[in-house]
Amino acid sequence: EVQVVESGGGSVEAGGSLRLSCLVSMDTANFVCLRWFRQAPGKEREGVARIDRDGSTWHRNSVKGRFTISKDNAKNILYLQMNSLKPEDTAMYYCGATEKGPCITPAYWGQGTQVTVSS
Repeated sequence: EVQVVESGGGSVEAGGSLRLSCLVSMDTANFVCLRWFRQAPGKEREGVARIDRDGSTWHRNSVKGRFTISKDNAKNILYLQMNSLKPEDTAMYYCGATEKGPCITPAYWGQGTQVTVSS
């Protein structure tokens, strides 16, 4: 079974930066897509960013220009560089991996890493 482990979360002040990492126990080049999601208390999980096998990316509007998704296929790591963090970015961040088929619901999830941004 594919293992997915996130790291890099923490507590920062508004305007600060964090880089999240997601280590995948399988060649990341083989996945149809890899994504970052987040879930704040009392809210639904939402997609934050996505990177496809061909390297094309998508970022939700609220993080465009501040967050950047990338992957290192040689190390099997997915990244999320988060700059200019805002209190509304506070959430548990999850990595999701889709190996086959359309990029809809990830087949593999990590346990999450907490990001807390104070004003």
